[in-house]
Amino acid sequence: MTDVTTLTEAEAAAELARLAAEIAHHDRLYHTHDAPEITDAAYDALRQRNAAIEARFPTLVRADSPTRRVGAATATGFAKLRHRVPMLSLDNAFAPEDFTEFTARARRFLGPPFLGNTTALAFVAEPKIDGLSVSITYENGALLHAATRGDGEEGEDVTANIRTIKSIPQTLPAPYPARIEIRGEVFMTKADFLALNTAQEAAGDKIFANPRNAAAGGLRQLDATITATRPLSMFAYAMGEASEPVAETHWHWLQTLARWGFAVNPLSKRIAETEAEAFQAELGRNRAGLPYDIDGVVYKIDDLALQRRLGFVGRAPRWAIAWKFPAEQATTTLLDILIQVGRTGANTPVAALAPVNVGGVLVSRATLHNEDEIARLGVRIGDTVTLQRAGDVIPQIVAVIPDGIDRPKFVFPTTCAACATPLARAPGEIVWRCPNGLACPAQVEERLIHFCSRLAFDIEGMGEKTVREFHALGWIKTPADIFRLKSRQPEIAALEGWGTLSADNLIRAIDTRRRVPLARFIYALGIRRIGEQNAKLLARHYTSYENWRAQMALAVQIGAEARSDLGAIIGIGPAIATELAEFFAEPHNTAALDDLVPQLTIEPAEAPAATALAGKIIVFTGSLVSLTRPEAKAMAENLGARVTDSVSKKTDLVVLGTDAGSKARKAAELGVATVDEAGWREIAGLPPLAG
Repeated sequence: MTDVTTLTEAEAAAELARLAAEIAHHDRLYHTHDAPEITDAAYDALRQRNAAIEARFPTLVRADSPTRRVGAATATGFAKLRHRVPMLSLDNAFAPEDFTEFTARARRFLGPPFLGNTTALAFVAEPKIDGLSVSITYENGALLHAATRGDGEEGEDVTANIRTIKSIPQTLPAPYPARIEIRGEVFMTKADFLALNTAQEAAGDKIFANPRNAAAGGLRQLDATITATRPLSMFAYAMGEASEPVAETHWHWLQTLARWGFAVNPLSKRIAETEAEAFQAELGRNRAGLPYDIDGVVYKIDDLALQRRLGFVGRAPRWAIAWKFPAEQATTTLLDILIQVGRTGANTPVAALAPVNVGGVLVSRATLHNEDEIARLGVRIGDTVTLQRAGDVIPQIVAVIPDGIDRPKFVFPTTCAACATPLARAPGEIVWRCPNGLACPAQVEERLIHFCSRLAFDIEGMGEKTVREFHALGWIKTPADIFRLKSRQPEIAALEGWGTLSADNLIRAIDTRRRVPLARFIYALGIRRIGEQNAKLLARHYTSYENWRAQMALAVQIGAEARSDLGAIIGIGPAIATELAEFFAEPHNTAALDDLVPQLTIEPAEAPAATALAGKIIVFTGSLVSLTRPEAKAMAENLGARVTDSVSKKTDLVVLGTDAGSKARKAAELGVATVDEAGWREIAGLPPLAG
């Protein structure tokens, strides 16, 4: 590459134009599509060369220079706001039978008179806007603050940005509650999106892939004056915390929102349960002609009292479901099959594709899952393939289009792509894993990236690029090293692209994360099979870090009571218990924990709900008539109980369905209290069974 000092002014101008276009291309791949095609080091080299040329030829700095592009300036990021009522997700339906099963579950849970379709359920059907979810809090009728969904419990403070959206009222006309959270979807119309991209292209700025990305990028600007220039809209539809009742039905709530000045989707409709399939088909036919993007319809039981009775299971309400439209498809060429190494050692094949637009998103990567999936598809490098975004989200290859060319079969590698250790595939599993653990550099890096990620410690400034850079320098090898980076603050400041302010901001961000809830801490450890929900189950069951650590040490022993107790937690089970036991049996892992924990304050899990069942250990056995066992278990957990699958001397109550069997006998032997299904419904506050 030509030395910057030897460039002529004309050569410099030409190279700056090329660099601006190339960096913008990689920005789109990384930030918009999450599909980078070059390494972080290669990307940094492009930016460094751009900066060096601009420093030598300051009169040639372009309007579309990466150093001037919106969002490129160093910033500490958004403050966080905790949702008073969690912003949970929805379960999905993809076919009529899914919706039928959803309503049947709701009827079983509600019991008579809804059981057996004897009483009609009214629904409100709302188009599912493809945008960014927000929650706006009003106090005494005035807009107080606003936050994105985030992880459902904590979001980004976008108050200043929300205030710039003209369709969102700053104050509510009376009457209104003293405090209320109003939730909705920020979006951009198709026409506004096209106009924005035309303007962006003319200015040489970033081109957005689809309206959702444009809306999200517009709202999540650190400078609210930029948000004010973006044509953002919002449909309001949901209620979070409310200091007093506002409506008796969801339909009445939508009318109240409209009276307060919010835009409510005009296609929303109050329907009977039997009308859902026809409404879904009609909206699907008209979808392409709508002025905004939708990816399905949300169906909510209209009666708010019934919504409260049904409650939630896991992270989704029992009273609503998102019926998604079929996935959109496209064809493209498979250019290569790459292998990525994850934090648990999984060597996963990824398809590198000729970029193609699928449902409004430019896709150049797709998962191939594993060796067996490659064989099932019969896919080979060079093939023309059909691609779809499953559920309109995750790109995947669904078929190969035959062209008569016999290309070489793909041979899955036998050694790790990161450290060349021979791969192992456990009996009954479909994934090839590197057994090299913490000696595999890719696994170490991926675990550190996971540790700092949004749902784990959420350390601002410790993104993938920074983690990889610091790991390559040898500054962070374990999670505890992250909290010792203060000693390297001068060295960080001296790095290319950093400086004193950036280094100070990073250390401050790390220090703010020294206090962490137990569930986030467990999730951050990156233990195989322990996702966000399982981490919450463990935190709720063991309450404190000290108790969890002590019980895991005992659970290492097969047959120990602590091992049985762990495997009996609903949602955990024996396979996950084995993963946890193996994690704690590894000295490297316990040493890393002993090194990390003194750096932190690990907050215990929230106390169970103040009900008669709070803290009680309950077992369900046998068949229930009015509820499924998963529904009954979820109900017990919502009431603060701990549900397990085995009866022991610690069990407080066993709920006996029909054909209860051995667990009923063991309860009798141990003197554990038992109730039948009718007794459980009474304890849980449900209506009695008919007859």
